[in-house]
Amino acid sequence: MALMSQAPWPQCLWLVRHGQSAGNVARDAAEAGGMPVIELAWRDIDVPLSELGVAQSEALSDWFRQMATEDRPEVVLCSPYLRARETARLIAVKGSATGDPVALRVDERLREKEFGILDRLTRLGITRKHPDLAEQRAHVGKFYFRPPGGESWCDVILRLRSLLEMITREYPDRRVLVVAHQVVVNCMRYLIEQMDEQTILDIDREGDVPNCAVTLYRAPPRVDDEKSRPMQLELVNFLAPLRESATPVTSAPDKPAAAKP
Repeated sequence: MALMSQAPWPQCLWLVRHGQSAGNVARDAAEAGGMPVIELAWRDIDVPLSELGVAQSEALSDWFRQMATEDRPEVVLCSPYLRARETARLIAVKGSATGDPVALRVDERLREKEFGILDRLTRLGITRKHPDLAEQRAHVGKFYFRPPGGESWCDVILRLRSLLEMITREYPDRRVLVVAHQVVVNCMRYLIEQMDEQTILDIDREGDVPNCAVTLYRAPPRVDDEKSRPMQLELVNFLAPLRESATPVTSAPDKPAAAKP
């Protein structure tokens, strides 16, 4: 598959989904209990990591710390949502072998996909409270469906286009780590690998992006004065850092949704 070609790309670009959150745990409980609403005391932006999510983030930070200095991330970009910021902070601080934290930058364009009126609803809740929207989503598909007050995947992709432009402009030939959410990881892949709707939705159907899974792109060495260098996909949903530390793997979606089209 041809990858997006821009100049100049970072030397390395890691995409990481945050560790398991308290919201993931609450959602699982609501789905298992047949409840229409996920009971959470926090706003979505304020949902913290679960105890397991902290352990997953620490396992990933250990993996980065074991890298050679010239291979570790130089800058970390993260979503403003607390679960992503906590994951990024653990990597930025504990992932540094020198003890000096990696530069951490919060960017609102990496925020979770906004679910609008469907926020905090389980699959059952969506079907019961908004059957017309569930039917519309099934017809249109998740890529283009925008719930009232929320976003479609296309909306997320639009904001990520400007983020990638910023990355190529401000971090050329640098090693950049992005910590965000499941939909953001998939939409970044859509852009970098120049996918179409069917391709990315096929990938989405294969399974959720596991918490703290690593996807890595690497730019090949430049040839002479060549500016356009396609990024090469090296790792996809890499989980060895968790498995090597015997940390449980979780792959639940950040939010519930109607059945995948």
